[in-house]
Amino acid sequence: MSRDLPPLNALRAFEAAARLQSISRAGAELHVTHGAISRQIRALEEQLGVSLFDKDGRGVKLTGAGVRLRDAASDAFERLRGACAELKRHQADAPFVLGCPGSLLARWFIPRLDRLNRALPELRLQLSSSEGDLDPRRPGVDATLLFAEKPWPADMQVFELAAECIGPVLSPRYARSAELSGAAPDALLSEALLHTASRPQAWPNWAAANGLPPTALRYGQGFEHLYYLLEAAVAGLGVAIAPQQLVADDLAAGRLIAPWGFVETPARLALWVPARHNDPRAERLAAWLRAQLRPASEADLRSKKRAQDAPMLPKSP
Repeated sequence: MSRDLPPLNALRAFEAAARLQSISRAGAELHVTHGAISRQIRALEEQLGVSLFDKDGRGVKLTGAGVRLRDAASDAFERLRGACAELKRHQADAPFVLGCPGSLLARWFIPRLDRLNRALPELRLQLSSSEGDLDPRRPGVDATLLFAEKPWPADMQVFELAAECIGPVLSPRYARSAELSGAAPDALLSEALLHTASRPQAWPNWAAANGLPPTALRYGQGFEHLYYLLEAAVAGLGVAIAPQQLVADDLAAGRLIAPWGFVETPARLALWVPARHNDPRAERLAAWLRAQLRPASEADLRSKKRAQDAPMLPKSP
């Protein structure tokens, strides 16, 4: 039986174009021109004797044959990527690569990094951070630490670590800190609130949980990333909102206060591990993280109870 296949470059060009739904984006990903991708796809169509793409306005869409080949090619390339990453990862001296949002890395993880290295020296932990959406499936990453909501995808092993609890925080140096510290949550309706584009629903979710109309909130200075938002709060520029884990050290040191406590959201801080990796180090890391987060979680419950006991503005009819 013949085991001949079309040229690998042609299959690779097709797989990228089909996955990205764009000839131009495929060229950018593979660092070749739009024309080079088009030529590879035409050659592949000629060899197979079928059309893989149809024109769709100024773009393209897959034919039925294209869909079949895309599914097979995507699976094959993903398995190749996984096998190559697995080979690299299982080298004797391979570090454990952990993806983590930059804000969580800077404000919670790094202050505990020395403690982790002493507890789990066999990890040889290597950190990979980003402020954008982290892809826990990307090659070269063994696990990803992030806040997310269920349902969990079937191709990921997800270790739940702690509930996400969010709440307003401000510096004692803020001009209105004394006045706000003893006020009910509705006092924030008159504040120009600090906010971040990376978490647009944080303030509305908190307001709704406290019986306040989200549409009544007023927004002041905005920041691109949560890390900058919290630095602004520490500097006394206003009232920010954040997950309790990211401000735990600031609260303990008195750099920030949380007069209204924290409320639980549907999200969970979890360690995501591609199911195909089956790396026992991930389970040890998850157990360590869970133990570190447990005191904060207990504090969340106390803060949440204080927030629930505080007087609240009656709900709008």
